Amino acid sequence: MKLAVPKQTVPGESRVALTPVVVKTLCSLNIDVVVEAGSGTAAHHDDASFETSGAVVTGDDRLWADADVIVTIHPPTTEQISSMRSQCVLIGMLDPFFNQPVVAALAAQGVTSFSMELLPRISRAQPMDVLSSQANIGGYEAVILAADACPKIFPMMITAAGTIAPARVLVIGAGVAGLQAIATARRLGGVVEAYDIRPEVEEQIRSLGARFVKLPAPKNEAGTTGGYAREQTDEDRQRQTDLMAKHVVAADAVITTAAVFGRPPPMLIPQSVVESKKPGSVIVDLAASRHAGRGNCELTQPDDRITTPGGVVIEGNTNLPARAPVHSSHVYANNMLAFLQELIADGAVRLDLKDDVQKGPLLTHDGQIVNEMVNKSMTAAAQ
Repeated sequence: MKLAVPKQTVPGESRVALTPVVVKTLCSLNIDVVVEAGSGTAAHHDDASFETSGAVVTGDDRLWADADVIVTIHPPTTEQISSMRSQCVLIGMLDPFFNQPVVAALAAQGVTSFSMELLPRISRAQPMDVLSSQANIGGYEAVILAADACPKIFPMMITAAGTIAPARVLVIGAGVAGLQAIATARRLGGVVEAYDIRPEVEEQIRSLGARFVKLPAPKNEAGTTGGYAREQTDEDRQRQTDLMAKHVVAADAVITTAAVFGRPPPMLIPQSVVESKKPGSVIVDLAASRHAGRGNCELTQPDDRITTPGGVVIEGNTNLPARAPVHSSHVYANNMLAFLQELIADGAVRLDLKDDVQKGPLLTHDGQIVNEMVNKSMTAAAQ
């Protein structure tokens, strides 16, 4: 079986889908691994390190056409899909709700594709959870960006020249990224408070040394059975935004992480609140979305850093894990290895559609779009 690792060509991407260590493990399982030349350069893995691990490094355009399994980070282009063989297996973060032409092309080509964002949130799937592994690094990098942009230092200092008060940090959303942001901001010495619509995360927030911002709970439950936050009603969202405004205004640095799976991010910081913030304060919007054209903040410009007329810096980087490509590639590759070990046996792909770990992220198979949520989304968009 031939497994291919193509080079990621999305602007600003520095990660590689598999590292030499993982390649070596796969080669020991009698899998022929082919790596596109230059794939790991930005993540500090040169071609020679892949060759030493047992891979074949090639610049041949037939990499897509010859592979039985392709492991990627970003979705392929429709042109790349057209060169893939029927029954080829594609694994990666395919962003299916916002890449419907790609999903349709995969189905039409007869590709069996797994979109790893759809992996079920169950204990057995944790070693394969790419969203968590990348969000963990993103939460760390968000605080590093905030500290760099903030004109204050984060920790309190008592010096002969006077006492320096610590920076105040607000983290909105206490998922994986939010909890890592809280922990990192605390390690840097900031006074941290955090808010999440799920009251059950209060204990986790407090355990990291942050203050939990208590607002009246929304009328409806905030969670879902899949482990993701549900989309709030307009009434709940507006109420939440109004009550949170004073905390946003008071913070020197705000890290926003609130996202709803498969939907645009909720807008939690309107322009009017940004205009009330102190000059020099910072917002790092981890929910920045190219598809939505904003993030949790109304003024966020995805993939750009802006400074408002009032002196507030708003960071809209949509790929923070790429700022730490060595470790983000390391954990992503380990996620892929864990999934491949579930999928491959005796040198061949063994599909088990009764297995939740395989069935959950399965996007296309036998010429059909088989994921129910994606199917409904595409049907609704076509109407």
